[in-house]
Amino acid sequence: MGFQGSYRTVCYFISEWMNTHQEEKDKGYERLEHPPGEAQVDFGVMEAVQDGEIVDIHALVMTFPHSNAGFAVPLPAENQECFLHGLNILFKQVGGVPKRIRIDNLTPAVKKKRTKNEEAQLTDEFVQFQNYYGFDVQVCNPRSGHEKGNVENKVGYIRYNFFTSAPIMDSYEGLTDQLFHKLEADRNRIHYAKNVRIEDLWQEERDYLLALPEKPYPVFKEHLVKVNKYNEVKVDQTLVHVPKGGNYSQLQMILTWDQLKIVSPNGEILLDDYRPYMKKRKALPWLSIIKTWIHKPRVVEYSRYNKYLPGRIKEFLLVDNLIIRRKRLEALASLLVSHDMKKINEEFYELIAQDKLPSDNNPYEVDWSKYDSLTPREEAVN
Repeated sequence: MGFQGSYRTVCYFISEWMNTHQEEKDKGYERLEHPPGEAQVDFGVMEAVQDGEIVDIHALVMTFPHSNAGFAVPLPAENQECFLHGLNILFKQVGGVPKRIRIDNLTPAVKKKRTKNEEAQLTDEFVQFQNYYGFDVQVCNPRSGHEKGNVENKVGYIRYNFFTSAPIMDSYEGLTDQLFHKLEADRNRIHYAKNVRIEDLWQEERDYLLALPEKPYPVFKEHLVKVNKYNEVKVDQTLVHVPKGGNYSQLQMILTWDQLKIVSPNGEILLDDYRPYMKKRKALPWLSIIKTWIHKPRVVEYSRYNKYLPGRIKEFLLVDNLIIRRKRLEALASLLVSHDMKKINEEFYELIAQDKLPSDNNPYEVDWSKYDSLTPREEAVN
């Protein structure tokens, strides 16, 4: 006759049996050990100000969890050229090469993600870079941020301690130096768990690093390209004009982290320029900022935006008399409707002469001749 129970009864029995006989999965994480000389690497996006405009910074951060020492290099993008160039700089800052580097599934390094049954596959270029320096690579599991939690925490630490107020940068090299010295000073902190200065731990950990080769790995990428009918070629999702490019069926394009070069088959350099993303900026919302200052003129000298003002305009606004300061702010706001701050700074004297910027005769007036004698003539926003 067989079993006489219903389908529902069988389902209840199976469910109850599994609850009582199956071992419950541990949902906690295991605390990971961090041997000396092993590093973690990740990117973090932050902002800086260059020539009075906002620049998106992709900071490549390297940490050593054993000592909690951290290093960072600002870059314009997260492509392969920037990634490998950034690692070159980090190795130089560190004074050696980590024995092992743990990374997320970064596109410049990983072409196929790790699965339950298969290890991650690295890009050919990253494998060549790895072989040159001799370090091992460990790729984290997908969606497993805890496996590189030290570097993720350091990215946040750098963002909130050094980029809350966007730093002023003259160049990527200059900002790299700024970050290096700030993080160097930061290592004088006491380690959160070991009750020893991070710097002392780091000096001990450095002995575990691999030696640097005599020369850094050369980072560049070459492509054969063809221009369109307008003598344009696409670089970084941007059409770039190549003079005389249409005269050749193919051209050689050489890319480094910051520059591009287009060369004809006979070796003539047709274009040598910065990559398009090096010129990518966002304007500061000066009109909105100035309108806020009009209602609270006293706040100008204490505002977080004060340091981004061009030199002449800053002196012009920081007159002690608040009535005059408000008047000047109102005039500046009117000009910002049709001019940008850089243009106003460049044409400052002409605007004064045209009475578009008030130059009141009062005991608080700025002596512009004395100001300009102390500073180089500005052709752009400082």
